[in-house]
Amino acid sequence: MIKNLDHKEKRGIAFFDLDGTLLDNWANAIPDSALKALDLLRPNYHVVLSTGRDMDTHYSVAYKHMVRPDAIIHQNGNKITIGDDLLFAHKMDRQLLHEIYEYCTSRNICMGTSIGSEDFFICPEKKRASDLSYTKAVKRNFVPFEELFQRDIEVTALSYAGDLAAEKDMIETDFPMLELFSFNGGVGADVVERGFSKAEGMKRMCEHFGISIADTYAFGDSPNDLALLKAAGIGIAMGNADESVKAAADYVTDDIRSDGIYNACRHFGMIEG
Repeated sequence: MIKNLDHKEKRGIAFFDLDGTLLDNWANAIPDSALKALDLLRPNYHVVLSTGRDMDTHYSVAYKHMVRPDAIIHQNGNKITIGDDLLFAHKMDRQLLHEIYEYCTSRNICMGTSIGSEDFFICPEKKRASDLSYTKAVKRNFVPFEELFQRDIEVTALSYAGDLAAEKDMIETDFPMLELFSFNGGVGADVVERGFSKAEGMKRMCEHFGISIADTYAFGDSPNDLALLKAAGIGIAMGNADESVKAAADYVTDDIRSDGIYNACRHFGMIEG
C-alpha cells in the first residue's frame, strides 16, 4: 500500500518539467540555483517531476536522484509513482501497438520507447539524430522494436523522433486515438493514447496529497507542458520556452541558464533566501 505523505504542513505542490526546465540539455546539468530552490521548497511544498520521460529508464534515473522528487508523473500521466511505489500505470493496447509498428515500419517513421536499460526504436538512426539536435549526452542502448512483442513487454507510451510537421497530421489522421505532445523545437513528440496528459496526472497527484489544484505551481518550457500550465493554480513558463507556452502561462520567468526556477520561486514567495 502506498503511504500518503503527511500533507498537513504543506502549502501546495510544485510541478516541474525536466528537459529545458530543470535540466539544461546542452550542458547536461541541472543549474545549482534550481537545485537550491528545490531544497528550499521541500519543507512547504511537495516537489513533483512531470515529464514525458519514464524516469526509471537508464538514461533518466540519474536525474531522478538529483531532483529527489516526492513523486513523479512519467510519460505525460501514463505512469505515476510516489517515492518507490506505483500509484498508477496505463498499458497501451496490444493490437494498437502492432498497428503502429506496421504503419511506422512501412513509412520509415521513427517510433519507439525506452524501458529499463533498453531503447526499442524503429529507425534508431533517426532517434540518434534527434537526440543530437538538442543534447550531446544521451547514450542509447538500441534494441529492435519487435522485441517488445517477442518478449511480451508491456508499453505505457511511445516517442516519435523527427520533423513533427512532416508526420503529425498523417499520424493523427490514421490514429485518431493517439495524441502527440511535441518537444520544444519540434524535433519530436511524446505519443500517448488520448485522455492522458500531465494535467490529468496533476489531478491524480492533488487527490493523493489532498491538495487543491488552486495551490499548485507548474513550470515548463515545451508544448507538452501546455495542459499542465493551464491546469495549475499558477503556470510558469521558462524564459527559453516555446512561444506558445509563454503565451499560455500566468508568468514568464528567466532562462534556465539565468536562474529561472529560483527567481520564479522567489517572485511568488515560495522560498526565501
